[in-house]
Amino acid sequence: MKKALRIIYMGTPDFAVAPLELLIKEGWNIVAIITALDKPQGRGRKPKSSPVKLLAEMHRIPVLQPPNLKNEQFLETLKSFRADLQVVVAFRMLPEVVWSMPPLGTFNLHASLLPDYRGAAPINWVLINGENKTGVTTFFLQQEIDTGNVLFQEEESILPEDNAGSLHDKLMQKGAKLVLKTVEAIALDTVNPKRQDPSKSLHHAPKIYRETCEINWKQPAYEIHNLIRGLSPYPTAWCKIGSKTCKIFDSEVLQKESDLNPGEYATDNQTYLHFQTGKGMVAVRELQLEGKKRMRIADFLRGNPLTKRDGNSGGTA
Repeated sequence: MKKALRIIYMGTPDFAVAPLELLIKEGWNIVAIITALDKPQGRGRKPKSSPVKLLAEMHRIPVLQPPNLKNEQFLETLKSFRADLQVVVAFRMLPEVVWSMPPLGTFNLHASLLPDYRGAAPINWVLINGENKTGVTTFFLQQEIDTGNVLFQEEESILPEDNAGSLHDKLMQKGAKLVLKTVEAIALDTVNPKRQDPSKSLHHAPKIYRETCEINWKQPAYEIHNLIRGLSPYPTAWCKIGSKTCKIFDSEVLQKESDLNPGEYATDNQTYLHFQTGKGMVAVRELQLEGKKRMRIADFLRGNPLTKRDGNSGGTA
């Protein structure tokens, strides 16, 4: 095994930590880390390092944080590490001058079964679309995003109780093992890259914006439930209750109808809050009203009684 292979690792968030940890644990030679700039956070707006940077510093691995990936000084520094291979996990789009630099190429870990769900938010969109299967893919980078030749794939079942948070964690662990498998195969020259089939009917996984997260109560209950789980715990589906924004983290589809209009709710102000949708009802199980903390529904109703029209039906969201 060629563990003397010189590897540069690129990544920023938590999803990129597990693969890096595993490569380090298995003794691979990570010569440098490239990650995002420190971001000001909190009331004091103090710069905060990315999870990948914190891990790199723990293992005393050099860290590069270029604001511009085409900067000549950065490119010269990158060349000076004489990397044989670059590994990318949850990082920004790379210019060709960067991904084409190492002789063994640059591969990326993507949290879907490519070519399906290309884009920035595959974990969210497979849940929003109600899929029961997804996975992880490693592939060599090329010019168009998420289109390079596939190296390895592993499937992962999506359970009814999964949300974006739980699926993220499962794919992070499965992805870490796939990154290790890919590095080992490249080192042994046993990879057999396969072209992605563009003829398949594909879903897209574009970046999530605040508008994407707004609940449309005219949609069927199962679609709203999938939106909620696909955005939980972050960035979170939301609606308005009265004049205040309400984030919804957990829900359940109820196989019943009411005489309410979509967006109106029924509540006993003790144990339940049920919203009428375009078809069926959604029971809210965990939420956060603007200015309040995140709570289970019974705890929320105990301290935040909602206005009601009568004893059986409720107000309007």
